[in-house]
Amino acid sequence: MPVTTSQQISRYYQQYHAIEVTFTKEVIKATHLYSKQVYIKCLGYHWPCIVYSSSMAGAKVIVNITSSLSDALRKSNNMISLRFSFLQPDKSDPLAFFVSAKIAGSSPYGEKNPELSFVTINFTQRPPDDLIEILGELLDANVNSRKRSEERIVVTSDSLRKLGLGTKGALLTIEQVPRKCIIRDLSFSGAKVIIVGLAKFLVNRSAVLRLQLADDEGQIELVGTVVRFEPVEGRTDIAAFAIQFDEDKIPIKYKMRINAFLRTVKIKPARGANAAGAQMPSNLNSAPSEVSRNAPPADNSSPDTPNTEEN
Repeated sequence: MPVTTSQQISRYYQQYHAIEVTFTKEVIKATHLYSKQVYIKCLGYHWPCIVYSSSMAGAKVIVNITSSLSDALRKSNNMISLRFSFLQPDKSDPLAFFVSAKIAGSSPYGEKNPELSFVTINFTQRPPDDLIEILGELLDANVNSRKRSEERIVVTSDSLRKLGLGTKGALLTIEQVPRKCIIRDLSFSGAKVIIVGLAKFLVNRSAVLRLQLADDEGQIELVGTVVRFEPVEGRTDIAAFAIQFDEDKIPIKYKMRINAFLRTVKIKPARGANAAGAQMPSNLNSAPSEVSRNAPPADNSSPDTPNTEEN
């Protein structure tokens, strides 16, 4: 992932400081929140809590307000520190920091858990840059997934490394039939792949594209539809297929990887139509710059042939 500069952190804070991020299971996984080490600290003691949501200005947590915590809050005039902790995939120790805050209010969490309270916390100062970066990258990826949806990343060995993908080979399941494929380009909104198959029978079919992440980090699963195909010159057994992703089902961690990559490159001038949902290039084995708004230039050679063995 590219290094986040102080200017980018300042932009994140100015642009997104009041926007709340709800820590769903998907967001927890994407941000690597280490829930076991999150707690409220007050008068030198700490109480475990669950972060329900957070912005750069405050947070909402679920906590058991015991008599000891209630006494501490009364003595401190509701002043606390909220400890965040995030796992770091490339390091053994988690990233941890405190945010100075004040409890603004609380309410019962629900009848099923009467001992728990839903607590609103206001930060009393700007939070550490680490929190701004983590929340900002996620929010920025969501915004740019709409603003920059048509910018295509041509898959090369270098772009694979920057995206954190293990291989340009992938598994495309069309109507529950898995097929091995070769990824040619990716965008926020879609992908172009090379597969073996009779093109006219595969268009307008539901599809799931599974990308293998590097370093045994698992897979990213992208749900969509095969929207069109393009024959490959000199080859009758393979074709290039454009896949349009279902916008509501695009994983956050995929958006964050695409967004992080696009931060590192300059966009080439538009040429032709957009990515997965529009006209594709007349030839498909491109050796272009890494990113363009539309179809990359191509030569006349055939692409690599995917392994036809199916899982």
